[in-house]
Amino acid sequence: MKNACQLLNGIWNNNVVGCYSTSYGFFSRVTVSTQHTGDAALQRIKQLREQIEAHNQQYYQYDAPVISDADYDALMQELLQLEQQFPELQSKDSPTHRIGAAPLESFPQVVHQVPMLSLDNAFSDEEISAFIERTQQRLNQTDIDFVAEPKLDGLAVSLIYENGILKQAATRGDGSRGEDITDNIRTMQCIPLHVTREVPALFEVRGEVYISRKGFAELNQRCQQQGKKLFANPRNAAAGSLRQLDSRVTAQRPLLFYAYGYGVFPDESLPKTQFELLQQLQAWGFPVCREIQLVNGLQGCLDNYRTMETMRPELAFDIDGVVYKVNRFDYQRQLGFVSRAPRWAIARKFPAEEAITQVIAIDVQVGRTGALTPVARLNPTTVGGVVVTNASLHNFHELRQKDIRVDDSVVIRRAGDVIPEVVRVLIDRRPETAMPYKQPEVCPVCGSGLEQEQIVVRCSAGLYCPAQRKEAIKHFASRKAMDIDGLGDKIVNQLLEAGLINTSADLYRLQLSQLIELPRFGHQSAANLLSSIENSRSTTFSRFLYALGIREVGETTAKHLAQQFSDLDALMQVDQQTLEEIDDIGPVVAQHIVSFFQQAHNREVIQQLIQAGINWEVIKPETASMPLLNQRFVLTGV
Repeated sequence: MKNACQLLNGIWNNNVVGCYSTSYGFFSRVTVSTQHTGDAALQRIKQLREQIEAHNQQYYQYDAPVISDADYDALMQELLQLEQQFPELQSKDSPTHRIGAAPLESFPQVVHQVPMLSLDNAFSDEEISAFIERTQQRLNQTDIDFVAEPKLDGLAVSLIYENGILKQAATRGDGSRGEDITDNIRTMQCIPLHVTREVPALFEVRGEVYISRKGFAELNQRCQQQGKKLFANPRNAAAGSLRQLDSRVTAQRPLLFYAYGYGVFPDESLPKTQFELLQQLQAWGFPVCREIQLVNGLQGCLDNYRTMETMRPELAFDIDGVVYKVNRFDYQRQLGFVSRAPRWAIARKFPAEEAITQVIAIDVQVGRTGALTPVARLNPTTVGGVVVTNASLHNFHELRQKDIRVDDSVVIRRAGDVIPEVVRVLIDRRPETAMPYKQPEVCPVCGSGLEQEQIVVRCSAGLYCPAQRKEAIKHFASRKAMDIDGLGDKIVNQLLEAGLINTSADLYRLQLSQLIELPRFGHQSAANLLSSIENSRSTTFSRFLYALGIREVGETTAKHLAQQFSDLDALMQVDQQTLEEIDDIGPVVAQHIVSFFQQAHNREVIQQLIQAGINWEVIKPETASMPLLNQRFVLTGV
């Protein structure tokens, strides 16, 4: 199994491995024969599929292969030849579909039947203690078991099976909606295409797709040999591999999977506890992390955390913490959810790793709303497996507070193991030539004057500033806004530099003949981009409002505005006082909204967007915030 996922550290379990019988015909040498017809071919194809899937489970889940790579390849080759000879017998659950299919133009969207929620985080023993105390109080129980699961640094996915056959795989996305990655998941040898055990007619398995440290090193080595850009870390490599439009590329990546939960699942088939569920999933052929433990109470959780913290460097994969879940499902149902996270689980994160490096420059970036952000350019250094070259200094006030200077030696860390930040300056290493940083007096991009708003310094030019204009277009096209797939930073820069766009409305006037003249733009890539732009014309009111880039209007505020107003014209005419009556909107946000719609340039761009065919379904506004509207009351009393 040469082009296979990296070995899993599975647990040998005789009860589970009992599905491997001598009827599968394990032998020392395989003879390929394609002299089959009719029923004989069908029976042989079934036998080969069962054998190959059984060998996959033996290899990936239990780290105990019973035949050689050559014998495995011979089985696969025989199956391929038979399916080519008898195309009517081909099936999507066949192991041959792991090789990869023709490229897609884009990923279809999937709505999760059960939302894929995030977890609350804890960063100290005290926070874990508070979580367990709250749990005990809500359940009126003191003796509670928890399942401790390593928090893998990968990508959460959903796998839906119908009659034991993998029908759909999707990314977590925003929790409510993800991307259909079924073709890519089918290429992963460690995920069953067909569960042969007795299983519910419909069930959903959730877990993490990741790349082991060894697999990551080998992948980057191949990239280097081929002259390709190296991946920054295993998580980025896993995410990028899983979101390939060409599943044949995914098939060549060393992706692995661990199951950790469920989504849609019939009550009568669901075990009573999380630990029993994981055992059941393992018995069905799904890889389960062997470091998972069943612990009791606060002390059990704390002891487990210390153990995992010690084991972390020796693990075959990256983890950024430990997840603690209440074991009993009846307790989980009783605890329920709050906002976008369950009350019955928490993620204890490891402290961010730190490193020492040198500041080689301090640059200033101008954002979408004109805010100037100082950025430290650093000597490249590795922090938590990622090469860090830049760190945001957030604002000039923080830069002055920390007194960061060019040539300083600084301690950096990845905040939350994601965003690099400068923690402190090592003053004793400061050279005499290091001078205090001088804040710019004008916009470094367009030369316009600056405005001070508390600790934020802004360029006063608005969309006349090229930097703000570029960031506004990038925001407009972003995934949570108009979701124009393929319109990233480099392409936006290309389009602006070529003079093809000046505002977001110009995107809808682009022509194929214009795009193919640009460097590195082939006919197909240009057609794909235009297709994405065309698809974005149909959206929702809330996405459109978010895409406009109004200051302080995030996704939630945009949704509240869309719920309260029947159309765009009504919102553009609203006054500040009316806006302040809406949930989540205070005086500052209301003022930004009114000011945005009063600006002639913004109104002109909005008109151009509507004329370009941007449309959404008109939904009757909610009146929940005004429950007494149009109600009649009779008041009586003495």
